[in-house]
Amino acid sequence: MNREEIIERLKTIVKPYIKNQEAFDTFTESTDFINDLNINSANLVDVILDIEEAFTIVIDNQSMERMIDVKSTVEIIETKLSEK
Repeated sequence: MNREEIIERLKTIVKPYIKNQEAFDTFTESTDFINDLNINSANLVDVILDIEEAFTIVIDNQSMERMIDVKSTVEIIETKLSEK
């Protein structure tokens, strides 16, 4: 799975949780989940659980803390997928 495919799948995962449609419409690697998309911290946990399910990976607490923007999240997903 390449980076673009991961970003597209990620976009589908976060869509139900966003509060800022304009920021979602310009979803890029620099998009911040909390500051740009206005996803609250409780919903961010849901996003991470959905990511684990969608990619069949397990995300440890240290990685979770780094998942604040699209770029970091994609890098973590890529790392976890390569470990499988």
